[in-house]
Amino acid sequence: MGLREAASCFVIFLLSVSVVQGADGWRVRCTPTQICAVKGSKVQIRCSYWHPSRIDDLDVAVEQTYWFTKGQDSEPVDLRAASEYTGRVQYHCGNKACTLTITDLRESDSDVYQFRFITNQQTGSFTGSPGVSLSVTGVQVISKKLSTCWRGDCSRSRVECQTSCPQTPSPSYIWYKNGQKTSEQKSYSASFYSADSISCAVRGHEDFPSAPVCVRGNSCDRVNYIDRNICAFKGSSVDISCSYNSHYDPITKSWFVAEQLYRPQAVDLLKDPEFTHRVQVLEPERGRSTLRIMNLRLSDSAQYRFTFKSQRSEWERSFPGTTLTVTDVQVIWSPIGPTLTCHSSCLLSGRPSFVWYKNGTEIHGETSPTFRGFLHPENSYSCAYELHHSSPVYAPKVPLVQLSQPGDILKGSSVSLTCSSDANPPPAYAWYKQNQTLLNRAAQLVFSSIPLSDSGEYYCTAENALGKTASKRVLINVKCAWKSAVTGTTTALLLVVILLAVFLWIRRNKSFTQQRECGERPEDRAQVNE
Repeated sequence: MGLREAASCFVIFLLSVSVVQGADGWRVRCTPTQICAVKGSKVQIRCSYWHPSRIDDLDVAVEQTYWFTKGQDSEPVDLRAASEYTGRVQYHCGNKACTLTITDLRESDSDVYQFRFITNQQTGSFTGSPGVSLSVTGVQVISKKLSTCWRGDCSRSRVECQTSCPQTPSPSYIWYKNGQKTSEQKSYSASFYSADSISCAVRGHEDFPSAPVCVRGNSCDRVNYIDRNICAFKGSSVDISCSYNSHYDPITKSWFVAEQLYRPQAVDLLKDPEFTHRVQVLEPERGRSTLRIMNLRLSDSAQYRFTFKSQRSEWERSFPGTTLTVTDVQVIWSPIGPTLTCHSSCLLSGRPSFVWYKNGTEIHGETSPTFRGFLHPENSYSCAYELHHSSPVYAPKVPLVQLSQPGDILKGSSVSLTCSSDANPPPAYAWYKQNQTLLNRAAQLVFSSIPLSDSGEYYCTAENALGKTASKRVLINVKCAWKSAVTGTTTALLLVVILLAVFLWIRRNKSFTQQRECGERPEDRAQVNE
């Protein structure tokens, strides 16, 4: 491997002068106009656009927005449909602005990028010109031998990190020797042996270092990851691969997750309980290792690194690896239309396949990422992207109200009402009194010391982007404490009188029964007494 090698650092140098072009109400403004980015990084280009609100008594509406490259000779082709950009291009559009994101930049991406929008007018399309110029370059590790060590397989050398992007302001660099972070200078001098490798990255973007290179010979320890970034869907499987070379025969090899707040120590994934029965380590050929993770979880999003150890050397664990992003498919509501958009952070193909569902049943003919049909509040809607399904979205169900203490409520006591509803996305709540007075916008209505004047009927509403529903009314009856005490005392006295009457009746009835059982009549007792 040569000493000069393109890097995958992430650094962008911008000339932030906007491009504004157009007339008669048609206009496009893009920032920045010139971008120099390093191979392997990502770049974002933003354009805002304007158009007349009405033409020939017809409202102007934007129907399509896309980006294309000036290098295309024929009719402009949407970058999302260009095979060379498959899985690397994403648009974020809204509020008359559109941002183009290109990931995993390649030197072949160097071009002039232009934005175009098409309206419902016959001649209502407009292209921003001259566009935005993107230059993709690499970082080079330059080595210069200074002297020879007293040992035959060692040399004292100085290495320097260079890029062809304008260095204003001048960036600072990070150096990795044998996978271990060392110096933080543009140039780095050290003694290098045959097993030693060196790599550099721009400070602040250490996750995109250059490929390690040998300073002495070409059999040094090194690891090269096939992909720096991988995006995968929840529940699927993914392969993370690297190539490696060990100057000495390796004794142990392992994959681990980079240190995180909840995972402060590196653990071999084959022994990590969070990955039990979900990981495999494959070695299809000598010098190549593949980590396979199955049944992916959102919590698996992390950076994965490979390490090896021999009797005399070790590949250190601070060298950045492959960043995995695990995502799912979501339905996002837009107020423009209104429409539903099937969204995913992962882009798998240039011509993605979308399927829409209503109440779990496929809607035939709906294959675009946006659904513009009528949205009925009683229906649920979901989508699938490349056979990966989203959770359904639906308007709130009728809310339920829970009262902290049912029945009569004493003046000055603490009372709370809680509103809950099943909805996706989660709803916003509001509380009202019988005369339509808005009390607050929260799921809970709390009276810390309720007065008599707060007696009445209350209800809540639950609202999200797809609809709004109201609960049944709940009556709160606030009473004075003394009235409650009098009522309680009266009730108690009445209960005592009733119990006493019952007791006397039972006693009299029992006495009469005993006299009859003895055969004695009252008049007989009178005679005896005489």
